[in-house]
This record gives sequence, C-alpha cells and structure tokens, in this order.
Amino acid sequence: MNIHYVSDIKISKSIPHIVSFHRTELTPILSIYGKMVAAGEWRDYGISALKDVAVFSVFRRTSENPIYRIEKRPQLSRKQSQYLIVGIDNQILKRGNDLSLLLRYFNKKLIRSVSLA
Repeated sequence: MNIHYVSDIKISKSIPHIVSFHRTELTPILSIYGKMVAAGEWRDYGISALKDVAVFSVFRRTSENPIYRIEKRPQLSRKQSQYLIVGIDNQILKRGNDLSLLLRYFNKKLIRSVSLA
C-alpha cells in the first residue's frame, strides 16, 4: 500500500494564463474611442482576452470586420513592442511599448479640414 501526502503530489493549475487589458490601459483606449464615436467615425467595439494576446477591436458598423485592432502582446515587449495597432488588411500601422504614445496615431484622424464655402 502506497501512501501519498498532499505535499508530494504536484497540483497543476487547470486555468490557463489569459492576457487582458488592465484598467489603466483601458482608460486611454476608451477615451480615444469616445472621441472617435463623437466624430462619427466609429460605432462599436469588441474586447477579446486570449491566451497570448488581448485585442480591442473597433468597428465602423457592427456587421463588418474591425477597421482597427489594438493588440497587447506581452511576450513581444522585449523583442519588438508590446502594443500594436493593426489595420483592416492586417497590416501593422504602429507599434510601441507606451500605449499613450501609440494612441496618438488616432489624433490625426480627428483633425479634418473644414471648407467655408
């Protein structure tokens, strides 16, 4: 008869590590989202928390593909950069380790020329 003590048995975690946005990351993202909604550019968003990436997707219309994806990939923080802005055609538009600097990409989308005539 074998006796196993609890300390001898390795307990594996059945819950996988999931990457998600922190509140300090969501605040500037939702701020720029609100500005773009007020400008009439964006209408809907979706948030995904997966095993290796967290994604904030922006939609012009609900039934379409996302026009922008803001991705958080912590495993790339030392090699390339942790945050990415990906366009509708899966092209990386901007990348960086500072989210607030990365989100400045959308400020130029808010500036429009106004014709007086």
